[in-house]
Amino acid sequence: MENNAFSKLRKELLDLANLSQLSSLLEWDQNVNVPSGGHRARADVMAYVAHLRHEKFVAKKFENLLRTAVESAENGKLENDESFIALKTLSDFKKAKKLPTEFVGESARLYGESYQVWVEARAKSDFLLFEPYLTRIVQAKKQEAEYLGYIKSPYDALMDNFEPGLTTEFASKIFDQLKAFMVPFVERIGSSRVKIDRGFLYEKYPIKKQSQFVRVVAEKIGFDFHKGRLDVSTHPFCQSLHSTDVRLTTRFDEKDFINQALLSVIHEVGHGLYDQGLPEEYFGTPLGESISLGIHESQSRLWENQVGRSWSFWVYFYEDLKKSFPSQLEGVSLSKFYRAINFVKPGLIRVDADEATYNLHVILRFEIERDLIEGNIEVAELPDVWSRKIKEYLDLIVPNDARGVLQDIHWSKGLFGYFPTYIVGNLYAAQFFDTARKQIRRIDSKISNGQFSELKEWLKNNIHVHGRRYSSEELLFKATGNKSTPVYFMDYIKAKYSEIYNL
Repeated sequence: MENNAFSKLRKELLDLANLSQLSSLLEWDQNVNVPSGGHRARADVMAYVAHLRHEKFVAKKFENLLRTAVESAENGKLENDESFIALKTLSDFKKAKKLPTEFVGESARLYGESYQVWVEARAKSDFLLFEPYLTRIVQAKKQEAEYLGYIKSPYDALMDNFEPGLTTEFASKIFDQLKAFMVPFVERIGSSRVKIDRGFLYEKYPIKKQSQFVRVVAEKIGFDFHKGRLDVSTHPFCQSLHSTDVRLTTRFDEKDFINQALLSVIHEVGHGLYDQGLPEEYFGTPLGESISLGIHESQSRLWENQVGRSWSFWVYFYEDLKKSFPSQLEGVSLSKFYRAINFVKPGLIRVDADEATYNLHVILRFEIERDLIEGNIEVAELPDVWSRKIKEYLDLIVPNDARGVLQDIHWSKGLFGYFPTYIVGNLYAAQFFDTARKQIRRIDSKISNGQFSELKEWLKNNIHVHGRRYSSEELLFKATGNKSTPVYFMDYIKAKYSEIYNL
């Protein structure tokens, strides 16, 4: 017989989840449909819903229900899953209680207003337009860190929102290790005598055919369009309302199909498969939620890179691609195409970066965010700081703000602490895929034959279905038998690109 205390808690959690769904829907619509003049009004609605949800979550009524359920758990009156949900929710409650409801609502309003200013500033390549809003956002994130509390760095509190347990000290150590490997390795690639022709990737690819092809790829990989959709936005993203309602977006460029649309769709499909793989019966509880952004990003990066950029993947899809774009790919062999999509060259734009240089883009952002939150630099200095780091890490000159400090959506949304999860995701992805290759018999051959279901199921059974039952580290060890380490990623990059570039 179901425990009454837990039953009441479960109902309240469902109400909170419904408000979260509404927030997600408002955010998705803001990025896809809202007219340029409607963003201020939308920001007000988003702030209202965020305020309402937080107020309901930290209310005395909810706290009393929660503590009664926790008491039942501690007295052995709940089933194992029920106990986990009650105790994990208590942990979430204690953290949320640290943030004043007014602060949560006002922050949501600020981020809602800032988004459209960022869009305009990026279009005009004018950082000064966005600077006042970003200054307010940084102040809000510093205040959030103070409310949440931290031991060493205020940036720890912000990273913990996305990758629980990750600290500035640990991230700095791992990122320095990666930087020490990647910078000279990219230099070696740059010195290689191997010449890769990429001109055919930048022919004119009609957007209608692009849209048709990416949908076919998404479906083949396993994304369920009966429980999801694909739209267009300024910045590709995945927004999950429910495991049965997962929204993907991409962007199209006639002169850059592979990077702008195809690989970004595969990336977002990885996120979408995770969200569609969460247990529907636990919706609204910690067992129906993803563990962390690092684990989430591991799924998108695994499908985009270990699968989507692999030889095996294109053995299956390349002939279909040539049929869709015969004139653009006339005379282009599979080998030539494979090398072209794995071409390594430092660039200015993170989302267009190759596997070998991508982490350097993220390290740059991590260092800037850390220094902003710790008070070592000011917002007004960002264009200059950005330019110096791009020169140091990638030996490039930043020509304007749009291709520099304004290129990412994250800061306009207040997502400080998010960027490090991209690197963490890359490391997890390499480790997960290495294990999957050992456990799934003839996986490369299966991918070459368009058989993706076993990999999808391996990821679902080892990662998705667990919700937040384990920490990231616990899950990684459970799935792979090893603690997290950058070695898998470095070995993967070294082997793949040493072969391509004859190093």
